[in-house]
Amino acid sequence: MQFPDDDNGQMLAAMADAGIDLTQPLEVDFFLVFDDQRDAESAMEALTQTELQGELELNFDEESTKWEVIVCLQMVPEYAALVAKETELNSFAQEFDGISDGWGVMQHQHGDDEFADDDDDDHECSEHCHH
Repeated sequence: MQFPDDDNGQMLAAMADAGIDLTQPLEVDFFLVFDDQRDAESAMEALTQTELQGELELNFDEESTKWEVIVCLQMVPEYAALVAKETELNSFAQEFDGISDGWGVMQHQHGDDEFADDDDDDHECSEHCHH
């Protein structure tokens, strides 16, 4: 798979190299950063009034001493869609003196086999096990 040579393209290439299926919907986190807590809270409140289909979270980043609104959206991580959503959220954040600070995905998504809870706690290994 070929990706544009920019931050978004490099992130998608790294995800593909890690074995993430980019044709399936993933939980994509978009990060909006604010210097002021009131601005971040106002932005988050405004987002709850939109038709945004996703989860919102407000965090204070001790390292950067900035406030983050994390917008988690279920979407297929397709380059054009990611760029469009990032641009849209950046314009939105700017209305509250914030900026978009990229996006990411958690390494282990819902449905990952490696961490699946199969309720097999009573399982006893035999010579045929492969884990």
